[in-house]
Amino acid sequence: MIRGDDVHPFVKLAKDTIEKYIRTGELLTVPEELTDDMKDKRGTFVSLKKKGILRGCIGTIFSVQSNVAGEIITNAISAATKDPRFPPVTTDELDELDISVDVLSDAEKVSDIDQLDPKRYGVIVTSRGKKGLLLPNLEGVNTIEEQIDIAKKKAEIGPHEDVEIMRFEVKRYR
Repeated sequence: MIRGDDVHPFVKLAKDTIEKYIRTGELLTVPEELTDDMKDKRGTFVSLKKKGILRGCIGTIFSVQSNVAGEIITNAISAATKDPRFPPVTTDELDELDISVDVLSDAEKVSDIDQLDPKRYGVIVTSRGKKGLLLPNLEGVNTIEEQIDIAKKKAEIGPHEDVEIMRFEVKRYR
């Protein structure tokens, strides 16, 4: 069983979703009884770490499901099985995973990079139909410039291309 039975309901939902899907191939359904914060429509990211190292991270900038619970279920399965940087999680790894769930605020356009703070805000960069996102408060990302550069690389936007920048905040649950 994935570590962390005494965790926030968002993380428990992600954990239960991953365990059921990896063990049986079956999808967990959205619980009938939802807390008020699970009823919201927000983008979410589910991140998996194994021994402190990233093992998967997939999310949605904007809500595509009818509620946060649906977003978490969809993104948990994707983080465990569809992150192109990693092979799918196996049953042997379930005991070693630490899971976090980020719930995103609405994004707002930034007119000056001085309005950014890599510890507080995530960024979305857009250029000619390409879009990259980087969550806030990530280990090793200490400056605004680093944050923007990484988001550009993720979107395959050249280092000297002009971008539109949006910022957002997250509530991170572990």
